[in-house]
Amino acid sequence: MDTFIGIRFKKETAKRFQQFSRTHFKSHTEAMAVMLDFFFYNEISPREKLGPTGRTIEANLKKRINAVIAIMRDMEKTQTKPTVAMIESLFQTEAPTKKPLILEKKYAEEKPKIRFQEKKNRNNEL
Repeated sequence: MDTFIGIRFKKETAKRFQQFSRTHFKSHTEAMAVMLDFFFYNEISPREKLGPTGRTIEANLKKRINAVIAIMRDMEKTQTKPTVAMIESLFQTEAPTKKPLILEKKYAEEKPKIRFQEKKNRNNEL
């Protein structure tokens, strides 16, 4: 059986460690060993900050995404929509309204209507 040694901690710190140890590990010894190994293998100090937490990274990403969305909306309003409207107006073709052509009247080509004509046959045929 392993031997134990007593270490003195302040009461508040000892209670915090016990609560943490109970939720994550089987024994207090295992919790302390894992914590020491973590700092030893990663070569970091417990006093160092590891950088931004998940919440701060998420908040920064949301800010950047909102900024990108605002930029894209502005581009759409000021550049894309007007350009598309101009291009569409160039390609839209309206059917030309058909107007009657203005031509010279050529009297020589027109044949006058014959109002009266002599009978060719006596059988009343024309």
